[in-house]
Amino acid sequence: MPTQALLGQVLGITALGMCITALAVYLFPNAPFSWLAFIGSFALIIAMNFTRSNPGLSLAMFYAFTFLEGIFIAPIVTYYAHTAGSMVVFNAALTTGLGMFALGAIVYATGLDLRRFSGIFFIALLALVVIGVVSIFVHFLSPTIYSWGILVIFSGLVLIDFARIRAGGDGLSSVQIATSIYLDAINIFLALLQIFGGRSSSRD
Repeated sequence: MPTQALLGQVLGITALGMCITALAVYLFPNAPFSWLAFIGSFALIIAMNFTRSNPGLSLAMFYAFTFLEGIFIAPIVTYYAHTAGSMVVFNAALTTGLGMFALGAIVYATGLDLRRFSGIFFIALLALVVIGVVSIFVHFLSPTIYSWGILVIFSGLVLIDFARIRAGGDGLSSVQIATSIYLDAINIFLALLQIFGGRSSSRD
């Protein structure tokens, strides 16, 4: 598939997925079953790896995944909207969108290709997950510092994903790449919510 066509497909799929997530957040602002939605969304990610030969099914599963992901993050978004104000949520969403656009533009304008560092970013992400789990019990790391770590790692992963698109997809389908970029965006959004929300709370 030509690079521009792949880019258009990926961005279109991702954008609609984000809209579906926003709808789920709106419909289930205080979902008591959000962890069940997380388990379901995780199962769908795994299942999508086995449906590459059926693009229609993969796409349907992706949109179901984005809906469940919206249910999962809805209580988090609602919490920040109530404690820090709805503008914090809006600013986090806007900054995420502009940041994703800027990172993609950098890759296409400069030819920056960080794909050879994808293993390093993956290891850094695993290390960050372990640190986060340990910090739950030991409390040695502030949530804001942890969120900055998430922001840096997933920004790097965004650069890698756009470089992958620019190179023709690296053998991945448009749905697989859209899933990766969607997850990058969601994690960046949640990190920005913590950062902006923390600043708002400290001013209060």
